[in-house]
Amino acid sequence: MQGIEVENRAYAGGWWDWLTPFSILTGIAVPAGYALLGATWLNLKLSGEMQERMRGMARWFAAATLGFLAVFSALTPLQEAGYAARWFAWPTATYSFAVPALVALVAWRLWRGLSRGDDLAPFLCALALFVLAFVGIGISFYPMMVPPGLTIAEAAAPDESLRFALVGTLVLVPLILAYTGYAYWVFRGKMDPEEGYH
Repeated sequence: MQGIEVENRAYAGGWWDWLTPFSILTGIAVPAGYALLGATWLNLKLSGEMQERMRGMARWFAAATLGFLAVFSALTPLQEAGYAARWFAWPTATYSFAVPALVALVAWRLWRGLSRGDDLAPFLCALALFVLAFVGIGISFYPMMVPPGLTIAEAAAPDESLRFALVGTLVLVPLILAYTGYAYWVFRGKMDPEEGYH
């Protein structure tokens, strides 16, 4: 019975409740962030004229991504009263103010890296922006998993299923990390058009 009440509380509304200006803006912002990741990755892997072009594109995508982050930071507390309480109530407010400070620091390092012609730093900074964005989401939603209706405990699978998944995770994640590390090692360094198949 309680599960039905939780389900009704979580899904009370129409089919198109998800289609809001906030969700549309999110749909535009995410590709801008991924374009920043792609441009900084290509800055890392390329050289010469193409690398310069990627640096220029990375500046535009960085400005767009940071602009979207600022807009979402302003709009998120307005979406739900609980979000505003978590952002501005003690002690969670310390986290809410630490995240923008870290974003500003990462953004400064990103611009500095692009201006100085760094290869790796802009890509790492782009990754850090995504991590900080997810931390901000976590601060806003916690302890909700499906905001604003289901907590993490209510959305979690039964303990038996989680134990089974944990065993699979302990086996598969090291294999995936090893394979990914090997792939990055094989394709390390700059791309050279004179090498490989044409």
